[in-house]
Amino acid sequence: MTWHCNGTTNQEMIDKLKEAKILTSDTAEAAMIAIDRGKYCHEPDPYLDRPRRIGYNVTISAPHMSGARALDVGSGSGYLTACMAHMVGPEGHVIGVEHIPELIEISTRNVLNDCPEYIKEGRVKFVEADGREGYKPAGPYNAIHVGAAADTVPEQLIEQLAPGGRLIVPVVAVEGFQKFQDLLQVDKNHDGSITQTKLMHVSYVPLTDPTSQLQN
Repeated sequence: MTWHCNGTTNQEMIDKLKEAKILTSDTAEAAMIAIDRGKYCHEPDPYLDRPRRIGYNVTISAPHMSGARALDVGSGSGYLTACMAHMVGPEGHVIGVEHIPELIEISTRNVLNDCPEYIKEGRVKFVEADGREGYKPAGPYNAIHVGAAADTVPEQLIEQLAPGGRLIVPVVAVEGFQKFQDLLQVDKNHDGSITQTKLMHVSYVPLTDPTSQLQN
């Protein structure tokens, strides 16, 4: 799928996402206005609506809940982690998980440069861990985002969802000889049952271990 929401500024990118009806939440829009993507993507043209490389074979995803707990698996440069922190407010907590220590340093530095209060308040914390296993000590989570494509929906992440919580994860799908990725919305209902909804086709780097990730 090709997006046409490129901008030359953060606001122009947001406006085009709204025009395309990809960005429909006022809360999410406010977060994207507050957190400038250009401060988390140091390549030229940071406002292109496409993944951008940030090193270590990782990309910052295309940009297409007060007091809550959120988990950002594959937090990369820290951009979405900071957006989520804006949305959960001063009483909320967001954990960014990466398994490459250099990316932990980059994301921490980016947030300290842009929103130092998030780190100082404890609203944002970056941890080095295997994102496929989530981060149980800070759960359960009201929202979990996975920034890399899994072969199947990670059961450990579903377990760490709070009742009423939502997981967004790209998952590899195969139809005939064609292989692609679906972005799935996984909701844990209050009775513990699970509902899955396909949102769109996407293209993410694989959810894997550090050795495999750095081989490419």
